[in-house]
Amino acid sequence: MAANGVNTVRTYTVPPAWLLELAAAHQLRVLVGIPWEQHIAFLDDRARCRAIVATVRRSVRACAGHPAVLGYVVGNEIPPSIVRWHGRQRVERFIERLYRAAKAEDPQALVTYASYPSTEFLHLPFLDVVCFNVFLEDERALARYLARLQVLAGDRPLILGELGLDSRRNGLDAQAASLATQLRTAYAAGCAGCCVFSWTDEWHRGGLDVDDWDFGVVRRDRAPKPALAALRGAFAHVPFAPGRHWPKASVVVCTYNGAATIDACLQALCALDYPDHEVIVIDDGSTDGAGALASRYDVRVIRTENQGLSAARNSGTAAAAGEVVAFCDDDCVPDPHWLRYLVATLLDGDDAGVGGPNVPPPDGLVPDSVGHAPGGPMHVLVSEHEAEHIPGCNMAFYRSALEQVGGFDPRFRVAGDDVDLCWRIQAAGGTLGFSPAALVWHRARRSVAAYLRQQVGYGRAEALLERKWPDRYNHHGHVSWSGTVYGGKLRRSFGRRRWRVYHGACASGLFQSVYHRHGVSAFPLTPEWHLVLGALAAAALAGVPLALVLFGACLLAIAAQAAAWTLSVVLPGSLPRRRRLGVRAVVFVLCMLQPAARLWGRLDRGLTPWRRHGPRVLALPRRRHTSVWSEQWSPVERWVERLQAHVQDDAAQIARGGDFDTWDIEVRTGPLASGRVRVAVEEHGSGRQLVRLRTWPRYSPHATAAAALLLAVTVAAALQHTLLAAGLCGAVALWLLGSMALQAAAAVVLPARAVADWEDT
Repeated sequence: MAANGVNTVRTYTVPPAWLLELAAAHQLRVLVGIPWEQHIAFLDDRARCRAIVATVRRSVRACAGHPAVLGYVVGNEIPPSIVRWHGRQRVERFIERLYRAAKAEDPQALVTYASYPSTEFLHLPFLDVVCFNVFLEDERALARYLARLQVLAGDRPLILGELGLDSRRNGLDAQAASLATQLRTAYAAGCAGCCVFSWTDEWHRGGLDVDDWDFGVVRRDRAPKPALAALRGAFAHVPFAPGRHWPKASVVVCTYNGAATIDACLQALCALDYPDHEVIVIDDGSTDGAGALASRYDVRVIRTENQGLSAARNSGTAAAAGEVVAFCDDDCVPDPHWLRYLVATLLDGDDAGVGGPNVPPPDGLVPDSVGHAPGGPMHVLVSEHEAEHIPGCNMAFYRSALEQVGGFDPRFRVAGDDVDLCWRIQAAGGTLGFSPAALVWHRARRSVAAYLRQQVGYGRAEALLERKWPDRYNHHGHVSWSGTVYGGKLRRSFGRRRWRVYHGACASGLFQSVYHRHGVSAFPLTPEWHLVLGALAAAALAGVPLALVLFGACLLAIAAQAAAWTLSVVLPGSLPRRRRLGVRAVVFVLCMLQPAARLWGRLDRGLTPWRRHGPRVLALPRRRHTSVWSEQWSPVERWVERLQAHVQDDAAQIARGGDFDTWDIEVRTGPLASGRVRVAVEEHGSGRQLVRLRTWPRYSPHATAAAALLLAVTVAAALQHTLLAAGLCGAVALWLLGSMALQAAAAVVLPARAVADWEDT
């Protein structure tokens, strides 16, 4: 095995000591499989469950600490009918129990479970490594499915526990060709390893010889098959085949007082496995000697006055000589193959840019906690291959694509530049790719104060983005992503999303998948909730007992959501119990403080719940019907586009209706109210049309609830003769109701004005 490029052997039984010694002598590692009765309804018998756990403990104890042990597989392919019988969650909890048992015996070892497409839906975020057995001979189908598995794996390595082809049914040459293709595809997709099934045709199951298939790369007498040469050739060129064209690439690192971290970053960049690349460091006015430290490395250092992150990245792009320009932060440590995977993804697709995951390394109590707290840099995927947003700490673009959109917007000095660039590239017709193997280790903030300053900066960037991209934000000033936000290591996707599993009839589905149904969002963790908290605190100080009760209830809601987030965080099994408790405690505190810090930054740049878009209009916010006669025919979509353009000229924000909406556009004049428009076109022959518009107001449910709450507090204060508090709360309630009415009036009047202007022209 070692002579043919193999470095790891997977066993399905616990190996004896002599086998581990033999493997070590040939520099082979062993992935130890622990067999137990997974093909029967094991959870129906508590004694059997205890015996299985004891078996895992005993097996791991026998191999613990041996240098040849790579890790343990505590289970292999529990049949879908058994999972369906017991229920997904019970099986998940039992696998976690086995994982904890293995970790207790060998804390530093890797522990995994070998799943397969028939039980893909099992959610096992506690595993150190994600392991799947996948037999797909079609190259494109395998590539697509591995991309899906990489998304499921998240920030953990993905290994294929089994792949191969039966030579008895398919022939020796077909087996060799398929094996080479599967290995090449798997490593190109970023898999950390692949176990070929199997070494020899000689196989046993249940004490009996298996003689009706031949998956081995050697025969039963150990004579080599053509598949062995294919395996040797594939393993010799991991992860990319030789002879591939790699264009010149430039890596730009912008630093401002990053002396504490830039050494590790540049060491990794200078050691990149890429044939033709340069590293450019933009010292953006550092005062801590970061530029001098960078000068010690074989990189280009360009010193500028402090102009902000976007301007620094533009300076790096202007100085770059590469066809591809990659960006990395000064507190990141890229994987040696990072740049190859980014460029390969660009070359293999039609994307203008590509990004990859950023994972916080273990770095102490506070950094570990910050890495699990909300508000970190995350990527947003609309599919396994396409991204809606890629974080600035890990992204690469064709230089021509950057030049086409004018580079980064200098108004974004600290954050938000990557979001703005992604949106401009997509608006210009480009797409963004995602490479799960293009990994960088991204250090988290090392103190609570630094984390909160980062969140304030993110809040300011959100305000700038909302002003530039109003159509990307909803009523409440939050981004409406069309894709899914990924990041962090949570036991479940946070936000109370319900799961529905496609099993197939009688659990017969070969690819059983999970589908999400959105439930109630985690509103108490949003920045605006703290405004409600502040208002109730002010009312309580003014002497309103009901406000004090409501203040306590709102504070309890924040604490409950923070606790839910904290408990959802998955920590490494090797972490000591006291350290785990410490991390969870700090994460809880950060969850409580993060929305307030983000709110401070948003308010500082004008992203307030009382902001207004468009003109002030004095009118009744009532339902309106208007129409216009046209002698020239146009499709209804064209009429809607004309209406949208006309209303946007009045500085109002517009949202288009979706496939399931009964309205065509929504006119947003503020976060408190809007107007929805439905368009109908009557055809009167000879190209003549009567265009009808129906407009009606829509009030924010949150604003409505806040007004009702303020009125309730006003009445309660008046009944208790606390007139000052009643007057203050009543005034705020009237102001809120008046603002809602003004915004609703403008939203329904602006479309009517547009129709009147059409009649005049």
